[in-house]
Amino acid sequence: MKLSTLALLFSLILLLMNQTTSEAASKIQIYYTVTFAEAQAHYVDIEMDISGLKQDILDLKMPVWTPGSYLVREFSKNVESFSAEADGKAVDAKKVRKNTWRIPTQNISFVKVKYRVYAFEISVRTSFVDVSHGFLANAGIFMYPDGMLHTPATIHIIPYKSWTKVSTSLEMVKGNPFTLHSPNYDILFDSPIEIGNQDAFEFDAAGVKYQVAMYGGGNYNKERLKKDMSKIAELETAVYGENPNEHYVFIVHNHAKGGGGLEHLSSTVLGASRESYGTERGYQSFLSLAAHEHFHLWNVKRLRPIALGPFDYDNENYTTDLWIAEGFTAYYQDIIIRRTNLYPPDNYLGILANDINTVTNQLGNKIQSLAEASFDAWIKYYRPNENSNNTTISYYNKGAIIAMMLDLEIINDTDSKYSLDDVMKYMYDTYYKTKKRGYTDNEFKQGLEKFTGKNLNTFYKKYIYGVDDIDYDKYLAYAGYHLTDELAASNDPGLGITTKTENGKITVSGVSREGSAWIDGINVNDEITAVDSAKLTDINAILTGKKPGDKIGISVIRDGMPLTLQVTLQKKAQVKYRIDELPQPSAQQLTVRKKWLSL
Repeated sequence: MKLSTLALLFSLILLLMNQTTSEAASKIQIYYTVTFAEAQAHYVDIEMDISGLKQDILDLKMPVWTPGSYLVREFSKNVESFSAEADGKAVDAKKVRKNTWRIPTQNISFVKVKYRVYAFEISVRTSFVDVSHGFLANAGIFMYPDGMLHTPATIHIIPYKSWTKVSTSLEMVKGNPFTLHSPNYDILFDSPIEIGNQDAFEFDAAGVKYQVAMYGGGNYNKERLKKDMSKIAELETAVYGENPNEHYVFIVHNHAKGGGGLEHLSSTVLGASRESYGTERGYQSFLSLAAHEHFHLWNVKRLRPIALGPFDYDNENYTTDLWIAEGFTAYYQDIIIRRTNLYPPDNYLGILANDINTVTNQLGNKIQSLAEASFDAWIKYYRPNENSNNTTISYYNKGAIIAMMLDLEIINDTDSKYSLDDVMKYMYDTYYKTKKRGYTDNEFKQGLEKFTGKNLNTFYKKYIYGVDDIDYDKYLAYAGYHLTDELAASNDPGLGITTKTENGKITVSGVSREGSAWIDGINVNDEITAVDSAKLTDINAILTGKKPGDKIGISVIRDGMPLTLQVTLQKKAQVKYRIDELPQPSAQQLTVRKKWLSL
């Protein structure tokens, strides 16, 4: 189709404008100085020197979210004392949006900006500073000039008092660990920085130098961690055939109670409980978390849904594919640990059964599809309320189950020639390496179909875009297994509530859809005081001696007013599955099992 002369001219003008903007940005030089004068009060002080300006107005912005954590967190809420100066004189800077500060720069080529960030939220996605260490989650620390995300920056850190170490995936400038270089802001925002006296140790795996930076102490065994984390890195690299990093950093925050992780391009931040390494369960849980976040350096950081990059740091970035980005990663975290032989197959089958139980017992599984769960992560997953169990599903757990189903389907249908590994490598090679972009929903489906050898329209309609019950036994049977419900013969009654007890008061915290309490009107926040006029002191005694069909009078206090509700008890609607071997598995089933579980 030919462009009209006017359209062609317009396109040329746009091209020249973009080229001019790009050239202007390329001449900009940005230098940050980071200090911690009041670390005891949880402050980070930032000086931002910007030179090479040739514009009348400079807008500085702070991201409203951080990649990998799909919630608008409004990082600018922690900024204070913003000021700007040029030639030693104050410049009249104004805040014009929630995350944007405007500086007039007519006839000004250099400006110095100063601001403070309050950093006192312990999580893997937010900054925290005290006298013991500083953790910088950079999307909430460093402002960037609007329209200049591709601009490089230098970051110089002046540590607080006795801090001696920096751990980050950013490159050092001239070998100085306290002076760092970032090629662009996408990399800067994806490269957290740990500063302090962390216990840092290293190992080599898959041709990559790894550092583990432990803050907070703990009963970990460094030599054991080196050995086992190295196995994980090697096996995950084998899935994709290459490790795109020269060095990679695990930043680990050990607290009395800790958890969670956040992936980054060449690093990750993990939360752990400092005394959990001493038990096999705690140790394996940590390795599973490390395996999950490390697998993300391919799946989502490079092989990604097309909506997740280039990033819009001002707004939500919607995708219906978090069940792939997070769910498939959740599947691989445990199947990779199984491949290391750190635990027997029965342990893995127990983990898989727990995922199936979680999904089946979460009533939102019949309301929200996986695609919807992914898309609505911004407003639902990170903002659960008392009704979330009834209306939502986790794209982690259910996505992991979908990955398991597809893996078994591929292994079975190709006589163990291929597996889900081959899909992941094909997609990585095709979209990240060759096309150099993310994949669409349909393109990932086509990648799966290439290796399943069948049309997946019905599968997607039922399990990705729909809420059909999953035929678990069909897929488990490929490997000679089936589900057994340990509660199948039970006739226990259930109220369908969760409660919390504080200061001797028993209060309803959740009500399950279509359960006894739901049907007969018990509400969240009701304080339960009596059952059949007998004072209630133990919630576990409420159903003693009762059976489905019985009616009980539950006395509550609602908004300060007493109320008695007549409740007809329903059968407890829960499953408790375990995965058992079929009586006489065939040779084909045993072959699939061997491939699947790396026997």
